[in-house]
Amino acid sequence: MIVLNIANPITLFLIVLAVGLLVFLGQEVKKSIAVAIPLFVFLVLLIIHVGQVASLSAELAYLSGTLYKCIALDFLFILVTFFAYLWVDDIEAKANNIKSIDNSLDWFWKEV
Repeated sequence: MIVLNIANPITLFLIVLAVGLLVFLGQEVKKSIAVAIPLFVFLVLLIIHVGQVASLSAELAYLSGTLYKCIALDFLFILVTFFAYLWVDDIEAKANNIKSIDNSLDWFWKEV
């Protein structure tokens, strides 16, 4: 079974770097699609990792710990990229003078 191990420190560093650069790119060009791409990639990775855990055979039981770490990191990246997407979407809406679907981050910024 081929496992995309995102819990590996080098892979994790490269993923964080790539996501950070895409968020920066989205913020600079004011396009939320740049942040939506990693969000969908992490959603697909989550589905793949859960499917791999569900179909794990007895002889591959040693992979369960790695897959659980990957699932936890998938959830973390989905949370971070979702908030980044909302932030860049708000920047894009203000730059184009259009109304955002909703002001999803207003509750967050009012508490800070």
